Amino acid sequence: MEGSESKHQFKKPKMMTEFKEFIMKGNILAMAVGIIIGVAFGAVVKSAVDDVLMPPIGLALGGADFKDSFVVLKEGTLEKGTVNETKTSDFDTLDEANAAGAITLRYGLFINTIINFLIIALVLFFIIRAAAKFERKKEEAAPTTKACPFCDTQISLNATKCPNCTSKL
Repeated sequence: MEGSESKHQFKKPKMMTEFKEFIMKGNILAMAVGIIIGVAFGAVVKSAVDDVLMPPIGLALGGADFKDSFVVLKEGTLEKGTVNETKTSDFDTLDEANAAGAITLRYGLFINTIINFLIIALVLFFIIRAAAKFERKKEEAAPTTKACPFCDTQISLNATKCPNCTSKL
């Protein structure tokens, strides 16, 4: 049976075809692009807060850096040889506290996150507000019809006689 080779044709499963149709819909692609732009926008806002806004605010508050603003809830331990010794001195930075194993309440990072959120919300508010104004202007196009004072039928603005009730306008 040298001449008879069996040819197998594999069909794509129906689920794969449906998935391809689903993924290629315009709404899904637009949503994916929106998410990607949103993540990039979030990174820009985070940089603006951390690198542009917070340094002057920290300087105005006496040189405070919110990133290193924290409260030690439980002192950490530092290992010296085989004896564990409790660290009782204050930490200058959050990294020092973390290295010592201290449990901290990081309110400075929380303040930065709140400021990030407020900036993103403010920008989104302005974008949505501008889009709403644009939509209102688009909707407020000049009317092309008017109501007949006798039968209340919509007629052309240029009409001199109503086609419905034949009243002279």
